[in-house]
Amino acid sequence: MDELEIQGGSTTQALYLTFAVGEEDYGLEIAVVIEIIGVYPITEVPELPAYIKGIINLRGRIVPVMDVRIRFNMEPMEYDDRTCIVVVDVQGTNIGLIVDTVRGVINIGDEDITDPSSHRSGYENRYINGIGKTSQGVKLLLNLERLVADY
Repeated sequence: MDELEIQGGSTTQALYLTFAVGEEDYGLEIAVVIEIIGVYPITEVPELPAYIKGIINLRGRIVPVMDVRIRFNMEPMEYDDRTCIVVVDVQGTNIGLIVDTVRGVINIGDEDITDPSSHRSGYENRYINGIGKTSQGVKLLLNLERLVADY
């Protein structure tokens, strides 16, 4: 995997891990990211929602794995060498998020983040916490607790 690059230059800012799912770029606060790994063999577990692909054994820890593409009601995609599992901490529980590709780590200043409800798109997206404006384009900043809430 390529080395992640830190970019930015604002005074009140936070670091975000950015990644692609489909055509869009998303971001998670780096503080919740534990590690990024390639796709491991996933053990399927019966009676879980379709977006929970199963569990992995990550150095002795059992970690449930969610396919973010399926969670967002997108068409499933065959995993390739760019597909990653982003292992995150959600209130003390580790969960793996399968994403199409990791973009990098960037700074996004508070002044460059807008509330998604202020754009009056006609619907409320419960998974989006904010919209980050960067020199690389718009990043949809995820609300991790809501993303994994039904699991």
